[in-house]
Amino acid sequence: VQLQASGGGLVQAGGSLRLSCATSGRTFSRYDMAWFRQAPGKDREFVAGISWSGVSTDYADAVKGRFTISKDNAKNTVHLQMNSLEPEDAAVYYCAASTTFYSRASTRYDYWGQGTQVTVSS
Repeated sequence: VQLQASGGGLVQAGGSLRLSCATSGRTFSRYDMAWFRQAPGKDREFVAGISWSGVSTDYADAVKGRFTISKDNAKNTVHLQMNSLEPEDAAVYYCAASTTFYSRASTRYDYWGQGTQVTVSS
């Protein structure tokens, strides 16, 4: 399984970005997915997770109400809509796939994308 993240870029504080993660493989619909982020000098942290069906989601407190994760099984893609971006949201964002259940623990994921840079100017 290969994951390809895209959609990052430079945005002003208060702006929006939509990240996408395209996956290969015919079993994408069975994977729980998540987005993590890592800022310079900090540990990788959970941002949002979604069940294989798209019915169940979870968000880190820092992004709740501003970010939305969604899953398009027909297109083998997971998205992260990020609104009201803050300078603290700047990081490299990674998508990840789990063959079991999504979790806030990065160790639960089997596949990772290469990351996409998000920069937020104040």
